[in-house]
Amino acid sequence: MPEVKIIADLRECEQSRVAVLENGRLAEIFIDYNLDDENTFIPSRFKTRPGDIFKARVDKILPAINAAFCVLSKRSNHKDSSRNAFIYLSDAPDDIKPGHEIIVQVIKISGKNKAPRVSTRISLPGRYLVLVPGSEESGVSRRIEDISQRKRLKKIADELKAQAPGFGVVIRTAALAYELDEKFLHYELDNLLALWSEITNKANTSQAPCLLYREAGTLGRVLRDEVSGRIDEIIIDNQDEYERAKVFVSRFFHEESPSITLYSGLTPIFDYYGIESELAKALERKVWLKSGAYLIIDQTEALTVIDVNTGKFTKIPDMRQTILAANLEAAEEISRQLRLRSIGGIIIIDFIDMQFNEDREKLLTHFEACLKPDRMKPHVLGITRLGLVEMTRKRERPDIKNILTRNCPVCVDYGFVEREENIAMNIKRFIRKITGSNNSEAFLLTMSVHMAKYISNYLSDWQEEFGRKLLIAGVSNFEWNKYKLEYQGSLINTEEHAKNLNAVIYK
Repeated sequence: MPEVKIIADLRECEQSRVAVLENGRLAEIFIDYNLDDENTFIPSRFKTRPGDIFKARVDKILPAINAAFCVLSKRSNHKDSSRNAFIYLSDAPDDIKPGHEIIVQVIKISGKNKAPRVSTRISLPGRYLVLVPGSEESGVSRRIEDISQRKRLKKIADELKAQAPGFGVVIRTAALAYELDEKFLHYELDNLLALWSEITNKANTSQAPCLLYREAGTLGRVLRDEVSGRIDEIIIDNQDEYERAKVFVSRFFHEESPSITLYSGLTPIFDYYGIESELAKALERKVWLKSGAYLIIDQTEALTVIDVNTGKFTKIPDMRQTILAANLEAAEEISRQLRLRSIGGIIIIDFIDMQFNEDREKLLTHFEACLKPDRMKPHVLGITRLGLVEMTRKRERPDIKNILTRNCPVCVDYGFVEREENIAMNIKRFIRKITGSNNSEAFLLTMSVHMAKYISNYLSDWQEEFGRKLLIAGVSNFEWNKYKLEYQGSLINTEEHAKNLNAVIYK
């Protein structure tokens, strides 16, 4: 079993990043942006998450569209202190009227200028079960396809349902993947029932509108839904998320619980653990192997093609053994790259050509063993007449290239550049680092004209957050994703320095 660490970069409210390290190497990365429909950052006051549960007050009924608006919560520190949500009457109790108080769960976030959609049909997911208050059904995840396993788990679900009258119980795919003892499912059912009791008790003692339950966010989703097997340590750089993680682990980890550490260093946590550089490599076309061989990874809309080359790998005198060793090493790295880059769909691999069937069979057996821990169920179809390995891998989330890059605005379909929102977050982390290391009153940063204009939308919020004056200079011919600290000091001197630049200044 590899040593598994979870590194959570959660300091910035605009973006959440969670990395999975296996034996010290980056294995998977999960990135969420807090964006509206126009791909701009949403202020923190709009950070309602799908899965959040509220005690809401019905505001108005809209018969023309068979829906209603309800108030979710109040924020007294803002001029507009109430937040509205949209609910279809088919998702609400019968005969709701303005002023009624109802318990709702957020099922969709539309953006900062649109109301989130909610429903009175509540579900509480655990790692292995989903508890559905008010339901009388029991079932098994549709993703479990094996008929014998479905029958076995359905029987367990029925037993669990009998212990929880008034609740529906669904067994999740993870219960099969972990090959759990039945006692763990009973343990989790008790925890989910206790959680629902806490929610209803709070609802009975609180006045609407108010928040009853906060969904765990990116880190909780990764711990609950994405990571299979044992976790050794969770390291988090945000105090609030650290406290939430302790509660989450105590509630849902029935096997040996991971240790949880709060990271408080000045260096950004992904830089400290070497993850930032690994992320940059995950966008490169060429991947070097330790032996000197390398991969070429080309992603298209239809499929992904991976080419294996011996490169500088010439250590073994026997050519047959050299080729086999290079292919075996490539198979291990390809299995890692598929997870890291979240590549799905059809994948074609051109391993170095091997003349002997015995070597081909050894390669396929080794490759399938490397793919076995992958939750996305890769399926190797075999070697074609052209010597190509065909395989498929489920696609459940965008690949890392789509998350971090977009089409180049100059060459359009022929190249890509880093997304503005990701560059902005890198700049914000840089600002956090430099403001934390000295007491200067003001800072002047230079960057491309395009990025300076993009950053200007968030400048006032960042200045309030860091308590410093920030000046952003857009300089012509500055590289798209580059930036640097131009000057720091008093506000007067910083503004004077900015005047001497041939640049557009935002402040």
